[in-house]
Amino acid sequence: MPGLAASWPICLGYVPIGIAFGVLAGKAGLTPLEIGLMSVIVFAGSAQFIAVSMIASGAGAPAIIATAFIVNLRHLLMSSALAVFLKPETRRKLSLFAYGVTDESFAINYSRFKAGQWNLNQALVLNHSANLVWIFSTVAGGFSGAWIPDGAFGIDFALIGMFICLLVFQLRGGIYIITAVIAGVLAVIFSLIIPGNLHVIIGSVLAATICVFIRTESNEDADD
Repeated sequence: MPGLAASWPICLGYVPIGIAFGVLAGKAGLTPLEIGLMSVIVFAGSAQFIAVSMIASGAGAPAIIATAFIVNLRHLLMSSALAVFLKPETRRKLSLFAYGVTDESFAINYSRFKAGQWNLNQALVLNHSANLVWIFSTVAGGFSGAWIPDGAFGIDFALIGMFICLLVFQLRGGIYIITAVIAGVLAVIFSLIIPGNLHVIIGSVLAATICVFIRTESNEDADD
């Protein structure tokens, strides 16, 4: 099937990251059942890594929920871009499709929809094949974590490495680099005066707001 054929690169990447997440989640105190439920309900690698990191550091539920919400706001943009190809479809199918939208599935689905060689059924197979592999990988990591020593194989660096990779792929111009630098500097400053993990949210929101004004002003200057 075309959907399965297109999903294998995503699945191949999900296995090691999913296992790493499961190991970290287990060491943070989650059971394999809880890890599996998180993967089913959330299905967002970056948000899950952040949630586990915040759970391990003793953060409260409001901070975790707010952070996950901010991190996943990009899904609104991805879903909007895909929606133009899916206007005739039923709400039931669209809901099922929306559940499986991730950075990786979006990249493949969008390019194939745009090329006119894709339909919703094929996209659903791709999304949910990747979803199943992610769930099983995270649960496997949860079970195997008991036999993996702390810090082994660089697993503790998985979250940091994943976000460095995501950040690098987002740096597609000067304004993105400026935003990343401002967010990093503000987060470090706020971490010294604000308890918990809210410094990450505040730094990110302020940096994005500042750079929106910078970009608006630069566009107005260019028009003049």
